[in-house]
Amino acid sequence: MRRFLVWLAAGALVGAVAPTGLAAQGYGIYEHGTCMMGRAGAGIASPCADGSAIFYNPAGITGTGKGILSAGVTYIGPSGDFTNDVTGVTTESEPLKFFVPHLYWTRDLDQKYSVGLGVFAPYGLTTEWDENTFEGRFLGYHSEIQSIYIQPTFAIRVSDKFRIGGGFDYTIVKVALHQRADLYSTTLSAGVTGGNLGFAPGTDFADIKLEGDGTGVGFNVGAIWQAARNVSVGLKYLSQQEVYVNKADADITQINTGIILPAGHPLLIQLGLPAGTPLDAILAPRFTGTGALVDQTGSTKLTFPSQLVFGLAVDATPKIKVLADVQWVNWAKFETLALQFERLPQKIIVENYENTIGVRVGGEYAINTNYTARLGYLSHGAAAPDQTVTPNLPEGPRNEFTAGLGASLGQKLHLDLAYQYIDQADRRGRTTDGGMAEPTTAVNNGLYTFSAHLIGATFTYKF
Repeated sequence: MRRFLVWLAAGALVGAVAPTGLAAQGYGIYEHGTCMMGRAGAGIASPCADGSAIFYNPAGITGTGKGILSAGVTYIGPSGDFTNDVTGVTTESEPLKFFVPHLYWTRDLDQKYSVGLGVFAPYGLTTEWDENTFEGRFLGYHSEIQSIYIQPTFAIRVSDKFRIGGGFDYTIVKVALHQRADLYSTTLSAGVTGGNLGFAPGTDFADIKLEGDGTGVGFNVGAIWQAARNVSVGLKYLSQQEVYVNKADADITQINTGIILPAGHPLLIQLGLPAGTPLDAILAPRFTGTGALVDQTGSTKLTFPSQLVFGLAVDATPKIKVLADVQWVNWAKFETLALQFERLPQKIIVENYENTIGVRVGGEYAINTNYTARLGYLSHGAAAPDQTVTPNLPEGPRNEFTAGLGASLGQKLHLDLAYQYIDQADRRGRTTDGGMAEPTTAVNNGLYTFSAHLIGATFTYKF
């Protein structure tokens, strides 16, 4: 029993940290500046002059003026549901609201060198399902990530046509996942599960709340080349990053089943107990003292994949700028995760992610000296293969549409506003592992849907 629950907690940790934290295609956040958000994130070759180049392309912090201080927030309102193939029952995810901040400071040291510091939260969303009724609660009913990236940055204007820049990312990550344990699939004795003893599927008998934290270090480099008077080309590379989640705590609480065992039940015969003995009384000692279901700890190392982004910007007219980016993410590096425990041997969880390519297209129109309008569209595929789509990350290919407005509020103060709609393709997935040792599409039992509305606002002060 202890072996099952600790592995269950480990699987929860993987579901909460790896897909959610890693996948910008899933619940990661690319909206780290409202100006760029209005362009659908396109702008590697021509970042916005609000300090957000620290994330999008560090080379872009040069030539923005003596100093910039920029602060903003992105509101995210996601919604989704799961429909079971057999029962036809649709379960909606719990309503959630998120406010994801970003803060940038940049300064030109002289006409050639610039420095900056960025603080932003690229991973900070949650999936939430009803803990008592959702059929996928045994894989996870609450998954959460909080993260902070701190990036000091340095950039050089090599010539009038060429700029380079880079920064180091120090990453702080906190994760949490809550899930139930199903007596039906739990091994109660050697080779015998609760299902073998007649207990029904979906019998909650334990609640597991897993929490952990970790840190990582990486780097972000970029270059911008002014290829012609009205054409610029950009390139940005975000390094692979290792995040260590050490000593994640799994708090395990007993849930009463209310089951009274009748005469002749195999458990009563095995334990020599009389008819009418409550099952909960038999299980209770496992949750206390030296019992198998006391709190456990575990750890793992997560590999955040590298990214390479190429961008092109064209000043079509003095008032119109057109931008396009292509983003490649090396998800193929995320094949398996090795999990270590206090008392258990190493556990290998297979993910088999696939590389993805995303395309972002944006444009902006200078209405006059005080106002700029923006539009954008982006599309990308899914990193998770069909067999690893779960309640913790029901990820799928997405189309996203954006609009934005920039307004000067004076000589030194600027405001950017943006709206974004995420339309994710329906994705088949699972709410159970079906007892399989490795993920397989054979246990996919329904359809996940997902969409989200985003609203961003950023204030920029130039000094």
